[in-house]
Amino acid sequence: MKKFYITLLIFCNCIGLMSQTERTIYLDKTQTISRRVEDLLNRMTLEEKVGQMNQFVGLEHIKAAQKNLTEEDLKNNTANAFYPGTKLSDIERWTKEGLIGSFLHVLTIEETNYLQSLAMQSRLKIPLIIGIDAIHGNANAPGNTVYPTNIGLACSFDTTMAYRIARQTAQEMRSMNLHWTFNPNVEVARDPRWGRVGETYGEDPYLVGLMGAVTTKGYQGNFGTDNVLACIKHFVGGSEPINGTNAAPADLSERTLREVFFPPFKAGVDAGGGSFMTAHNEVNGIPAHANEWLMEDVLRKEWGFKGFVVSDWMDIEHLYDVHHTASSVKEAFYQSIMAGMDMHMHGIFWNEYVCELVKEGRIPLSRINESVRRILYAKFQLGLFDNNPFCDPKQSAQIRLSAEHRKTALEAARNGIVLLTNNGILPLDETKYKKVMITGINADDQNILGDWSALQKDEDVITVLEGLRMIAGKTDITFVDQGWDPRNMDPAKVEEAARKAEEADINIVVAGEYMMRFRWTERTSGEDTDRSDINLVGLQNELIQKVKASGKPTIVVLISGRPLGVEWAAANADALINAWEPGMYGGQAIAEILYGKENPSAKLAVTIPRHAGQIQMIYNHKPSAYFHGYKGSSNEPLFPFGFGLSYTTFEYGDIQLDKTEIFKNETVKVNIPVTNTGSREGTEIVQLYLRDEYSSVTRPVKELVGFSRVKLAPGETQTVELTITPKQLGFLDKKMNWAIEPGIFKIMAGSSSRDEDLKVVKLKVTE
Repeated sequence: MKKFYITLLIFCNCIGLMSQTERTIYLDKTQTISRRVEDLLNRMTLEEKVGQMNQFVGLEHIKAAQKNLTEEDLKNNTANAFYPGTKLSDIERWTKEGLIGSFLHVLTIEETNYLQSLAMQSRLKIPLIIGIDAIHGNANAPGNTVYPTNIGLACSFDTTMAYRIARQTAQEMRSMNLHWTFNPNVEVARDPRWGRVGETYGEDPYLVGLMGAVTTKGYQGNFGTDNVLACIKHFVGGSEPINGTNAAPADLSERTLREVFFPPFKAGVDAGGGSFMTAHNEVNGIPAHANEWLMEDVLRKEWGFKGFVVSDWMDIEHLYDVHHTASSVKEAFYQSIMAGMDMHMHGIFWNEYVCELVKEGRIPLSRINESVRRILYAKFQLGLFDNNPFCDPKQSAQIRLSAEHRKTALEAARNGIVLLTNNGILPLDETKYKKVMITGINADDQNILGDWSALQKDEDVITVLEGLRMIAGKTDITFVDQGWDPRNMDPAKVEEAARKAEEADINIVVAGEYMMRFRWTERTSGEDTDRSDINLVGLQNELIQKVKASGKPTIVVLISGRPLGVEWAAANADALINAWEPGMYGGQAIAEILYGKENPSAKLAVTIPRHAGQIQMIYNHKPSAYFHGYKGSSNEPLFPFGFGLSYTTFEYGDIQLDKTEIFKNETVKVNIPVTNTGSREGTEIVQLYLRDEYSSVTRPVKELVGFSRVKLAPGETQTVELTITPKQLGFLDKKMNWAIEPGIFKIMAGSSSRDEDLKVVKLKVTE
């Protein structure tokens, strides 16, 4: 380590000396970024340019993967990697030669500093850009603040919180010498079998777009030394695979792409997103990684995107070995680059084959320059050339897991927990229920952190059991451990919980899915963990039923990244809570809500079907979706989009429009009176929907166009003002041109997307 810091000082001095003596434009802070990029680009060899377009996994990651994986395992593994036949010394040498531009899966300050020191030995001393999947905080790296996952954050409908979490995540990342987060995931989740629902902001394009845009702004800011590059992903359609599995084909009309899936990505471009990531899947027969229409025609020419596009994990190679649109890996690289790809994640053959393609005249050097120019521009924006390329571990320790960041994690967890049913038992009275039995796979496990989380120190994570002991300290709490694995539950432990339930005053079952990545092949939810149904796995439903059979009140808490079809629990449990993946303080937040220290306010950002047979089940479906409904079962979801209960009650007054008739280029203000008619303070999420009643092409039965979080004291009334813009009244007509058609629009406002929860008024739009 002493040798490393001596090296660090030498290279810092070299950079200063070089900038003072050579006065090269790319090292001159007073020059524009564009001039600096062009100067540097003109100094680079072909090999150095192609190297900037390539990314490798970190050295420590490679060491760990070599111990645990075979070469055969690598073919289907999208979480861990090594490079057969390549030594670590080779990667170190390539970095020192300036032939690698980026790394990912680097989890410690020591390694980020070391890799950057190697890059500083290269001829041009181009800094590395180091990326990581910081999806909900920099949770993949130990010792960082772990916030709720995106789906829980979306259920808070709190864009201010989303921005704050992104800002704090950026600060923690930069303190570790990490510069680039592969987030926000703005896919519109429309199939709960898909394991990555928890990474998204739900099923509504408007909500997803808003959350993604503010998150992007929070990460990037004005590109100071505590900002990171956002990556808008995955472009596009991966969240509606034909069979529910990750990377399966997306067969979607252009209308559906443009009306449902494109808007959140366009919002990311408008927010200044600096990078995009293409999706694993094929879109209407063309793999996204070789889709010129997506990357060039739509993203760059139509939307004006200026940043760079990065592939997902080895997905360019999959043009050859999965999609079979390329006859070799080299041909796959050619197809992807010529379709608009800028950076390759990740691997050893890129530099060799791409240089060959340029020398053969198949890829013009000008095309390589386009990509390198975009990548270098981002590095200059982030200040990587102008600031110390190394970070200080002591300073980092003061930023990560700071009191302010911990406070945010707790507040976000409280605001994202959805109360789905309550027969009046909640909030719990500690004096009434003196003996509590708690059980379930998620009662006392770090799985509460959610997907994209490393194991953290136990003292930094509060499980549900620990939360109960903290909040209900005078209560006699009995814990029956069911293990962490829902697939291999012990029937004897289920029976033990059933017996203990009879002795308790109240019982809590913490059920759901298992998401922790360090047990990659044993998970039931998360990336590449898709299911053919959405029922509770293993003996969990039996556990709930047997505990309830005790005759004692039973509360069910769900920890999961996907909606679960828990029909029996919804109908029979005394209360049902969906906590999603609430992060490091999830256990405390859940306990606070159970005991009424906090009043639940969250609303569902995604519809919960009763079972897989109802898929697709979304609130903004087309009018004919249930013209002929299901025979022998309900057409209604288990819980609708926008639904969530409180410990108080709210009453909506009549909707008031500032104009009941407008021209199609006008906005209309919508005023919604809301009164807290209960006995305690609460926060209501007021939701505004509209429907074009008659149109030349079919329109959804309702679409979210606005919302507002409003805190009300008992008896207090507030009038919430929201605005409907011409953009929200418009749609793509028969010729796929954006238009606003005159006619009658139904304006709806209320507590959820369910018809009975909405007040209605009509708006006339004229030419």
